[in-house]
Amino acid sequence: MAEPGVRGSATADDRGWRLRHLPVLLVASAALGAVAALVGAVTGGGAAAAGAAAGVAVTVLSYTLSTVVLAWADAINPQLVLPLGLGLYAVKFTVLGVVMVAVASAGWDGLVPLCVGIVAGVVVWTGVHIWWLTRVFSRRPGS
Repeated sequence: MAEPGVRGSATADDRGWRLRHLPVLLVASAALGAVAALVGAVTGGGAAAAGAAAGVAVTVLSYTLSTVVLAWADAINPQLVLPLGLGLYAVKFTVLGVVMVAVASAGWDGLVPLCVGIVAGVVVWTGVHIWWLTRVFSRRPGS
């Protein structure tokens, strides 16, 4: 259990630390979305472009929602992070499953590019986040 006042004074004075990485991740994801749409258009036409870009957007929406909700929960009470995180995870994957089944049953030509866009979004978001944590956040004053 987290104890009140456990956090150092550096984080107490820096209320924005929980979301500081988000702009970098969103810019990288926007660039990926543009590249995914271009590659999709060149390799498979309009449906593939839309599918690839939508896949990246699904990942960005999911990860951004998690980031904001967990940052809010941590700011309110760190003990909320686990239950809210697990609940949000269950809801997101249920919705994703329902959407994927609906898209698959519709026979849309953009289904495979959508899946590839989701995977690419996860890889880029995770890679940029690791880069940010190891190269930017770890080098901040007071760490």
